[in-house]
Amino acid sequence: MKVLVTGATGFIGRHAAHALVAGGADVHAVSRRRPLTSGAGPVSGITWHEGDLLRESVRSDLIARINPDAILHCAWYAEHGLFWHSPENVRWLSASLDLCQQFVERGGQRLVVSGTCAEYEWRSDTGVYREDSSARPATLYGVAKLALYETLTALATGRRVSFAWGRLFWLYGPDEHPDRLVAAAARALAAGTRFQATEGQQVRDFLHVADAGAALATLLMSDVRGAVNIGSGEGVRVRDVVLTLAAAAGRPDLCTFDKPVPRSEVPRVIADITRLHDDVGFPPARSLQDGLNETLAWWRGQLQAGARGRGDRV
Repeated sequence: MKVLVTGATGFIGRHAAHALVAGGADVHAVSRRRPLTSGAGPVSGITWHEGDLLRESVRSDLIARINPDAILHCAWYAEHGLFWHSPENVRWLSASLDLCQQFVERGGQRLVVSGTCAEYEWRSDTGVYREDSSARPATLYGVAKLALYETLTALATGRRVSFAWGRLFWLYGPDEHPDRLVAAAARALAAGTRFQATEGQQVRDFLHVADAGAALATLLMSDVRGAVNIGSGEGVRVRDVVLTLAAAAGRPDLCTFDKPVPRSEVPRVIADITRLHDDVGFPPARSLQDGLNETLAWWRGQLQAGARGRGDRV
């Protein structure tokens, strides 16, 4: 199967691309720059194409030149702290619709797109979300993703294209933006500096990014259609995630839990992964403990490499 992967240098897409290569797919990847290495290992077995997917000419040229059997579409605007409400979501909605429509019109067979748990209506009286849970997003990001899902569902049905949608929950791991929760805590603890968190009673579903990428690859290679939640299926308090990292670093004294809780926070967001487990046949490979240990070790390596580069003693 010839697969075009978008967002293949991103936090999630790189792991999905490598999982597809490992599964025997002929992987073509597009990015604005061709990378020399990837956080998921050396770039090998992937044919790289340079281009900006926000340009119509790039999209049409890619589809015509590669003529893929399948697309795994992970590319989207993801600037930390801004993506929830940025107008860039509208641009990516339009570009994604056009890319997928061109793929369908040229006879594409299998289409898988990464979605988000932010499509759901997060409510205080519930905590576990199934694929048929109420969809009423509270952010422009969630609205744009849901609009793409609903439009592609109708398009695929009319054209008899096999279409699946992976709804991602809370991801973490190496190469995560340093200001996100797990990365920020791991980086601070690895550096021996204080980390301030909220009280941390909110419960979230955390999944290692390598497992998420592998889940998307497995979903693409399957014949499962429709929305599929991609998470661990387990809820854990944010406070416990931070304390687990602190214990692994041997520095529980560095953590405080007195930061104000944002008003937008909801108590519980957990994935029901029945479809992922039973239909797709994918169980996450890493425990939360192992994944957090790996992330802490990665940040230690990054800090040591940075210190060596500055000529500091490590």
